[in-house]
Amino acid sequence: MTTQETPEDLIDPPLETIRFHGLKAGPKLLVSGAVHGNETCGPNAIARVIEDCRAGRVVVQRGEVTFLPVANPKAYRQNTREGDRNLNRDLRERPQPEDNEDRIGNRLSAILRQHDMLLDVHSFTGEGVPFVFFGPDDNRGTLEPFRHGAAEAAFAACLGVDLMIHGWLDIYVRLIAARERLNLPRLAVTEGFGTTEFMRFAGGYGVTLECGRHEDPASVDVGYKAIRNVLAHLGLTDEAPPAPEKRVVVHMDDLVICEAEGDRVEGTWKTGDRVAKGTPIARRADGTVVAMPRDGFIIFPNPKAKPGEGICYLGTESTRRY
Repeated sequence: MTTQETPEDLIDPPLETIRFHGLKAGPKLLVSGAVHGNETCGPNAIARVIEDCRAGRVVVQRGEVTFLPVANPKAYRQNTREGDRNLNRDLRERPQPEDNEDRIGNRLSAILRQHDMLLDVHSFTGEGVPFVFFGPDDNRGTLEPFRHGAAEAAFAACLGVDLMIHGWLDIYVRLIAARERLNLPRLAVTEGFGTTEFMRFAGGYGVTLECGRHEDPASVDVGYKAIRNVLAHLGLTDEAPPAPEKRVVVHMDDLVICEAEGDRVEGTWKTGDRVAKGTPIARRADGTVVAMPRDGFIIFPNPKAKPGEGICYLGTESTRRY
């Protein structure tokens, strides 16, 4: 034991789940929060829905819903994004776990396998509109074969946020290739696997909901509404499902990588901002301007990008429907 460690630091906190079983047949939904410990809107939104269920304001009639309010207890107690590393990267079962997130990952993988759908509730740093990340269309490819594309897109569309984004694993492969061109340490494709990717590989489907800024109380309201909406959408409750609404659907298909110290994003962009072709979006350390190659969208602008990381990702309006 080091001088900084206490006995409590050496004990892995357990994962706590709360489950409501309907008395009629139906799907099995998992709702999780605090995969990143400083993203508290998930636990807070989930707590409100659990209280509604216990008070009879929400009645689960069919199937099951399992709430995992805090997926990373160590990080949550520390109010940090990570315990030892990012739980939402390289999520898989490990026979010989080496750190906090490895040990959580083994349990979390087992929980995911017990369910049909996942709603993973997150928040983000900085300003921006809430959005939802969903997965690929149906395909038999090697990267992310999938057969629930339409159902997952409809699941994403019901949550109540206006921006939907897809293309994560494809763009992660492009990031790996860009790092190789810069002779940086190679990343494995599995580094791009998080909760939703594991859920798809296990045979189900799931989405990542980004509710807004960490500290914004409105983020909790976004998460709460989304959970209530998805319970109705899946028919777990008898509440009327949300009416279909027009969403902005973006295919994330390109990136600007930080090649050297001093490369930076140009402007005060937010995820989902529309950007016209030719608009400066980044500036290299030598002063070279990187312009938007076509009309499209900015995603994840990162003013603190380090070499090998994305300065920003780019997207185009998707042809996907829901």
